Amino acid sequence: MSVSIPLEQLLAWIPPGHPDEGLARQVNVDRLPAHVAIIMDGNGRWAAGRHLPRVEGHRAGIESVRDTVETAARLGIRVLTLYAFSIENWKRPASEVGTLMTLLKRYLRSELNTLLRNDIRFGVIGRLDELAPDIQRELNDAVERTAGNRGMLFNIALNYGGRAEIVDAARRALASGVRPEELDETRFASFLYTAGQPDPDLLIRTSGEMRVSNFLLWQIAYAEIYVTETLWPDFRRRHLLEAVLAYQKRERRYGGITPAEAISAQ
Repeated sequence: MSVSIPLEQLLAWIPPGHPDEGLARQVNVDRLPAHVAIIMDGNGRWAAGRHLPRVEGHRAGIESVRDTVETAARLGIRVLTLYAFSIENWKRPASEVGTLMTLLKRYLRSELNTLLRNDIRFGVIGRLDELAPDIQRELNDAVERTAGNRGMLFNIALNYGGRAEIVDAARRALASGVRPEELDETRFASFLYTAGQPDPDLLIRTSGEMRVSNFLLWQIAYAEIYVTETLWPDFRRRHLLEAVLAYQKRERRYGGITPAEAISAQ
């Protein structure tokens, strides 16, 4: 039996006989989540468990980002959004915030060619005008240089908050002159940071925490939530495949009933 092109791309990347190969072959590429969103949590606990400074957890998490982005792109995911830095994260020590921003710049510089080579388009969501000018320049450069790519859209949520996004969308709607009677859910969604993108089908949170942490509050209304005890620096291809397989075993209802329930009710 032949396999689809996305699955072929993923299998070509996995060493023959590797345990991940078996997981990849179980994936139904016709039922992939169009948009996967991930709350990357556990960097601090990962570092503490190794008696390392907290920032070392952030450094280790870069490899997880790299592996997850490439896996998602090869699998055929249309949109991947990673929660990198929340509005609330400014409350952390200045040294930690500075390290996070430095790591972000290094990642963009080191991975830009990889994004281009894999036809991945880069995007950013959040209040970007509040970031330092050098960070804005790096982000804008990556967005502009990958704008012509036609593969997966890779979003980083930076200086982001779900409530802030809804407030910003309301302000944009008012500024556009939309009358109240003209504003419905579809129209309102066009003012969000993610306008034109599919809502997340799958929300993954690492480190076992059972919170959505002010992330994509509007967009995750019907997302399937998958929580793993794995700390973000340990998250790899296998964990993403496991999350996708768990997603594919669920019946998505959107507030209704499943076909099986409809038949049994007759």
